[in-house]
Amino acid sequence: MVITNHPPRAVFLQNFLRFLFPQSTRYRQVDSIKSMLCIRFWLLFCLCFIGSLTYANDSSSKIIRSHGIAMYGEPKYPSDFTHFDYVNPYAPKGGTFRTGATGTFNSFNPWIDKGTAAGSGAHESLMTSSDDEAFTYYCLICEQIEYPEDRSWITFFLRSEARWHDGRPITPEDVVWSFNTLVEKGDPFWRVYYSDVNEVVKTGSNQVQFKFKLAGNRELPMIVSSFPILPKHYWEADGRDFSKTTLEPPLGSGPYRITDFEEGRYIVQERVQDYWGSHLAVNQGKNNFDSLRTRYFRDRIPLRLALKSGDLDYYFENTAKSWATEFDIPSVRSGSLVRETVYHSSPQGMQAFVMNLRRPQFMDRNIRKAIILAFDFGWTNQKIFYNQYIRSESFFSNSELASSGIPQGRELEILNTYRDRLPSEIFHKPFVLRETDSQGWPRENLLEALELISQSDYEIVDGKLLNPEGQPVRVEFLLYSASFERIVLPYIANLRRLGIDMSVRLVDRSQYINRLRAFDYDMIVSGWGQSESPGNEQRNYWSCAAAEQPSSRNQSGICDPVVDELIEKLVVADDREELIAITRALDRVLLWHNFVVPNWHIAADRILWWDKYDRPAIPLRHGVSTNRWWYDEEKDRNLQATLEGGSIAQNDVSSSSATRPTGWRLTLLVGVIVGGLIIIRSRMKHRKKGAD
Repeated sequence: MVITNHPPRAVFLQNFLRFLFPQSTRYRQVDSIKSMLCIRFWLLFCLCFIGSLTYANDSSSKIIRSHGIAMYGEPKYPSDFTHFDYVNPYAPKGGTFRTGATGTFNSFNPWIDKGTAAGSGAHESLMTSSDDEAFTYYCLICEQIEYPEDRSWITFFLRSEARWHDGRPITPEDVVWSFNTLVEKGDPFWRVYYSDVNEVVKTGSNQVQFKFKLAGNRELPMIVSSFPILPKHYWEADGRDFSKTTLEPPLGSGPYRITDFEEGRYIVQERVQDYWGSHLAVNQGKNNFDSLRTRYFRDRIPLRLALKSGDLDYYFENTAKSWATEFDIPSVRSGSLVRETVYHSSPQGMQAFVMNLRRPQFMDRNIRKAIILAFDFGWTNQKIFYNQYIRSESFFSNSELASSGIPQGRELEILNTYRDRLPSEIFHKPFVLRETDSQGWPRENLLEALELISQSDYEIVDGKLLNPEGQPVRVEFLLYSASFERIVLPYIANLRRLGIDMSVRLVDRSQYINRLRAFDYDMIVSGWGQSESPGNEQRNYWSCAAAEQPSSRNQSGICDPVVDELIEKLVVADDREELIAITRALDRVLLWHNFVVPNWHIAADRILWWDKYDRPAIPLRHGVSTNRWWYDEEKDRNLQATLEGGSIAQNDVSSSSATRPTGWRLTLLVGVIVGGLIIIRSRMKHRKKGAD
């Protein structure tokens, strides 16, 4: 990293003024002293004005030139680093990696709010992040960056070797076009996320500069380095419209490109053999598979069967019951199919039943608190989740950013500035969700909920909760996954004890996405992922502007000026300690709005894969990343020998010992079948004789 200073301008200004007003005889020829004084005052004013501009310009004169940028402090890796510590730079290339996904796809344009898009994996950004630092980016398409200490702008110097898959160079024009197109024609998320960018301009043959509306937003130079760079010449070709869905795999520049697909069924990506960035330090030990194949399934039941039968190589399980009960099979017991829980320290954010505050049913905070109390997490965790989960009590779960206890220190100072605009509970009560006895009858919770209802303008008449206008309270819970019905239905039973008439509406994924974009729902299951350095994305989650913007992530519709102000403080936090304090204050304010029924989380990844791959021994703080795995030919040969040898027949891996007969059970089954055939045959002969 290099820091440079612009030369002082004092001598330049003096020489400039002497040039404009030399000491000549014309000054002595001025008859009027008054005129002379006016000229001198005018000169003094100009000098002060120019000097003020010079001082303002010099205040940000320290320019940093580097190969990377960190949110706080310096990047871990120096400019001459050869690879990240958590990869194997000597990992062999080859093999196929087959995974599955649920749902469908009908587009390869994931940057707009239309269709159900699948990513192509072919597009890159100016910089890329490291997985062993909290929030640090290193140059990818760019070779170096330059920015002032106040981060009021950033310039990217593009690599001359950076190429699209058609061989054409990646240019500053591509960067400028990509940004402007995403903001103008892309998903509304882009407009909110990059709202503080003033303009993007080409400043040289290989340079592009982003100028920001305000200085001090430490995250902004980093997030403008992470948006996808798209080929201007490709999208401006005849017949292509960026604002529409497409099933033509778009031109990219990354290590993979789509070579085969069938709409809604599968996608095949092949590694680009002459990929321009294969020599870069940030890419060493990554992108090791020759082929990536993704198959799509309607739900996870056939997906799991495909894994067990050997049609898939890797699976990420997210259902507690299936993890506990569906993988006691010969291939897992022998170790051929590896089943592993990988613990991590990645922030888990918040998954929840989300109430849409745009709907009148949820206007009263006491009613929302009553709805929260009706959920019996203890029973759900014991009976459905096999006690695998932890109840979430923060929007920043599993991180130091989560609020807890009663606010203290800097967090309390921040909250005190809004004391007259916040619920009083924030200052003297910790946010703690009431526990139950896990028996399925949360009596104490329901009694407290009834007490809250009695304090509102609502009343229960003949077992029905009526609003102040005398209308019954009805809530529709929108789902697209049938697996969530088993969780929601017991919850509905508890709500009906409070007089709330809740029903479930199960729709297909496409309809669900469209209704989600239009905020057309009462309640949904949703969540907000979080990073270790929250910032600009919080506007899209909680701001008043996002509440009115279709397709935004403000699915709850929360609109509170205090929340907006806290987000803006968070965006310009000067150091890590201040960011933590502001985030905890924001977390606490959001929790006490009571607009979600907090769900659960697990600080681990539950994965299964056939034992023909290898990976570095160094664990990642964020969990599993198969991008650093590689195919092991010897392990694959051993696996195939085991399968073909009969100890685990290939068609055995789809059934467990509880459902597939083995040993004496198989002998008994064969005997029963043979005996049945003999009896049927003898009876048919007997009937034939009788007929004769």
